[in-house]
Parts: sequence; C-alpha cells; structure tokens
Amino acid sequence: MKKLFVALSALCLTPAGAALAASAAREDHSGIVVWVFLGICALIVVAQLVPAVMVLLGLVKGVAQRGEEAQQKGVD
Repeated sequence: MKKLFVALSALCLTPAGAALAASAAREDHSGIVVWVFLGICALIVVAQLVPAVMVLLGLVKGVAQRGEEAQQKGVD
C-alpha cells in the first residue's frame, strides 16, 4: 500500500516540476489578426450591452412611475 501511495504521489507531482520551472516572462507573438479578432469580439459585447442597459433603464423608469401613481391614488 505504501509503494502504491509513493508511486501515485510521484506520478501526480511530476508534471508540477515543468510548470514550476517555466519562466515568469511570457513571450507574446500575437499578430495584428489576433488584435483585430479581439477588437471585433469587444464590439459585439458592447453592441449587446447597449440595448440591455436601455431595457434595464426602461424597467426602472416604469417601476418608478407605478410607484408615483400608487402614491397619488393613496393621497386622493
């Protein structure tokens, strides 16, 4: 049982040596195509956020108006 535990421990820890030996400095050779792709992805996200924010503001405005109407009916 002890031999199995040692073998499994060694097997699990072996890949960690390569990961820990890797340098902290990352070399990035991304070309213009990668940056254009990321820019298009960002435009898609922003294009979907604008209508979502408009709908959210409309909901808040509607709730606020209903609250004002309820207060006016209660006062009369």
